[in-house]
Parts: sequence; structure tokens; C-alpha cells
Amino acid sequence: MALIAQNHLQYIIEIAFIIQIGIFFLLNLGPMSLNLVLLVAMIVSAGFALMFGVDALFLFIPSFTHSEFTHPYGPLALLTVVTIMAAIPIMKEAGINTRSLKLYMYGIIVFITIAGGLMHRSFLLLWLLGLFIGFFIISKSFRQKSMFTVKRIILVVVAAIIGFGSLELLSRVLDMSILSPLLRISRIENYSLPSIKMVISNASLTGHQLGSCFWQDACIGGSDGYISLPVALVTLFGLPFPIFYGILVTKKDVIDYMLPGIFGVAFDFGYLFLAFLLVWCIFVIYLGFYILRIYRKRREKGDKECLGREALLIGSLTAFITQALMGLFLMNRSINGTALLTFVILSALVVGHLVLIRK
Repeated sequence: MALIAQNHLQYIIEIAFIIQIGIFFLLNLGPMSLNLVLLVAMIVSAGFALMFGVDALFLFIPSFTHSEFTHPYGPLALLTVVTIMAAIPIMKEAGINTRSLKLYMYGIIVFITIAGGLMHRSFLLLWLLGLFIGFFIISKSFRQKSMFTVKRIILVVVAAIIGFGSLELLSRVLDMSILSPLLRISRIENYSLPSIKMVISNASLTGHQLGSCFWQDACIGGSDGYISLPVALVTLFGLPFPIFYGILVTKKDVIDYMLPGIFGVAFDFGYLFLAFLLVWCIFVIYLGFYILRIYRKRREKGDKECLGREALLIGSLTAFITQALMGLFLMNRSINGTALLTFVILSALVVGHLVLIRK
């Protein structure tokens, strides 16, 4: 009975531990060749592109409802695309023609940028930031000349402005406020300050003050469901944890949507767990770059055993860093619910490289 989680925080830790052990075995189950990693990344990236595209299409069809797949699965799509990007210079070093692979990659990037941008402006920011980080890590790992010149950075900024401006114009022409970036910004302006005051005045070392959440008298003072794994994963095992349903979902949005994740974690789990989470993120990022240096040295010595693992690690590390920045410091929803499960998987995919079974 002691192993059965008693609240959301314990459940998150248990699921994270199980996923980490599972990925340890998955990454070391057999040889992870570059061809295998690249093939899986190409198939999965095409799947995400199709998923985001159909979801964006449903925005314009009144009889269908959209599912907002970009929030929970956006970092995984970024993982696959950056993995393909990392495989290209490895194949170039081997003298393989990568022209068709580049065309495929650019096509996927453009399609996901348009479809994901139509669905969520926060995803568009995550996507562009992730591609920027991915290009930077790849250029350092393969000792390439930096592609980030002042001219190119200006072009990216101008492209982002044009993209957001086009969405605003499209929302007004079609009278679809859901597409408007300005509406989202105004919502954050209206709700963020009261939300911050609520968190700061009620958060404690291990949770929040009793009665300060929207359960009122039923508030347990921590792990009240503001930060949780997917509801389906909670109800699957019949766990009696507080869950936001119906009208209460809009109350959860005050923290889930209007505040950075550090405030959501501090309110629901306390400042102690927030400190642990930040330390864990720093550890994962440091470990990822440390292992990348080892992979690079082995590759430069002619060892081809870890080429697939190196490409996968670059993609995983890029997606983890990007989601951590977006979720913890911009929007809690990017690291909550199903997105939290994605974050745990990305963390495990980085730490999983710590173990390499040798023959």
C-alpha cells in the first residue's frame, strides 16, 4: 500500500520513475543505428504534421471541434525534427547525399510552422525558439561556422512579426477571435496580475494555504490538481485525487494558462519542490551537454557506434530545454497535463543516455 500514490505529486514522481526505468531499457535494448533513429524520426514527424494539420483544419469547419494537440505534443514534434536536422551533418561526414532529406525536413518544418501557428501562438514561439536552440547545439557539436549572423537574426525577427501580424489580420477578416494574438495578450494582461498576487500570498514551502484554492473547504493545501498528469491517466486507476471538471476548468486556467509554470508549481507543490524541479532541470541540461561532448569525441575518433544516439540526444535535449523555458518561465500549460507527461519523457530520454550497456 505504501507504493500507492496518495496525491498528485506522489503520482507524478512515481510515473516519472517508471518512465525513466523504461527508457533506460529502451535505449539500451539493442544497437541504435543512425538509420533506425532517422527512419523513426521521419515517420513520427510526418505523423505529427498530419495531426497538427487536421486539427488546424477543424478550426475552419464549424461541425468539428479541434483538440489543441500542439500544447501536449509540440515538444515531441520538435524532438523529431531536430533529430533529423542532427542526422544530416553526420551523413554528410560519411559522404552521403542529403539533398532529398533536407527537402523533406524543410517541408515538415514549414507545414508544422503554419499549422501549429494557426492553432496556438505559444506553440509558434516554442517552435521557433526550439529550432534556434537546435541549430545552435548542432553547430557546436559538429564544429560548424555559426549560422546566426546579425542579418539572419533580423530576418527571423521580421518573419515572426509578419507571422503574428498575418494571424491578427486573418482573425479580423474571418471574424475568428481564436486566431488573434492580441486577444491572447490582453487576456494575459487582465488575469496575470491577480493570479500572481493569489500565488504569492498563499504559496508555502510545501503547498498553499488551506482554503485558498477553488475547492475552498475541500482544499487539502497542496497537490489540489492545478499541476497534474493527464486526467485519463489519473482516472484509469481510479485514484481519488482532486480533478478539475466543468466550470472549475476555467478557475484552473487562472494558474494553468495565465502564469509561468514556476508559479503553478510553487502554488500547488510549494517552494521546496519548485527548487528541486529547477535543480533537476539544470542537472538534465548539464548531463545532456556532457554526454554530447563524449559522443562528439568518439565520432571524431572514427567510432560510429553512437551516431544514432547522438542525433537522438541532440533532439531530446533541444526539446527539453525549449519546453522547460516555455513551461516554467512563460506559460504553465506548456508543462501541465499531457504536456507534463511529455516533459517527463523528454527528461528521461536525456538522462537515459547515462547508461550504455557494453558487450
